Amino acid sequence: MNTITSFLVLVLMLLGLAVGNWVSLYLALAFFIVAVIVAMSLKMANTWQKFVILRMGKLQSVKGAGLFVIIPILDNVIAIIDERIQTTGFNAEQALTRDTVPVNVDAIIFWHVHDAEKAALAITNYRSAIDQVAQTSLREMIGSSMLAALLSDRKDADERLKNEIGAKTLPWGITVGSVEIRDVALPEALQDAMSRQAQAEREKQARVILGSAEAAIAGKFVEAAEIYAGHPAALQLRAMNIIYETTKERGATILIPSSMVDSMDPSVKSLALSLATKEMPFPEVAPHKAADTG
Repeated sequence: MNTITSFLVLVLMLLGLAVGNWVSLYLALAFFIVAVIVAMSLKMANTWQKFVILRMGKLQSVKGAGLFVIIPILDNVIAIIDERIQTTGFNAEQALTRDTVPVNVDAIIFWHVHDAEKAALAITNYRSAIDQVAQTSLREMIGSSMLAALLSDRKDADERLKNEIGAKTLPWGITVGSVEIRDVALPEALQDAMSRQAQAEREKQARVILGSAEAAIAGKFVEAAEIYAGHPAALQLRAMNIIYETTKERGATILIPSSMVDSMDPSVKSLALSLATKEMPFPEVAPHKAADTG
């Protein structure tokens, strides 16, 4: 009983008591009868509710939000339908995918009743039916999907479930808004195997990248060698630069191969030796020739 009906019934009963004490018991009885009729006939539906009313076993009307009156005894409210968006969680345990992998899948469905008459008269318990249909559709979808697609294409799986469940619940006056797969659990042994496979793939990719880098470096060395072969002066300048770079660090002994020094021009040779001795106060930079063993 809603608050307005309860208030009116209470007022009528208090009036009946007052009239019975001060006026007449018969008149008080009339107030009590009216109070009972009001309690049985005055109904109120909230804005999200629909009342399905039968009159002598036949559909009389579907009442919406607000106050309305029914005929006691003749009319009967058989269902109060909530038209707000509802959520139902469902799952499938040890369901086999198309490639025979057992998985546990948890999902949730968002739905609402768009036709209260069908929801009340077309099916006995639409809430239980939605749960059963959702589980059946989930198992069918898992059985027709490969494991890789199920793990990677969640959006596609959600859309398929939405369409399949929605097609089955539409005759009941129920619209499916969306379906979301929350979790796909794999057996531990399969998780370890997939982890090792992913690690092997990453190592393979790293080796391929390293090989590509080595090939690129070798190609650059070949280009540099060709340039130095055609321009000896460039090679000498590069050698001077190497000597200069090595003399930046103090407190180290630098050994320069005699072949490298002999390959330079006299002017370049003297300049290189002067740079080495100037930059290095402690270590000695000396051309080293192999001892004559003849």
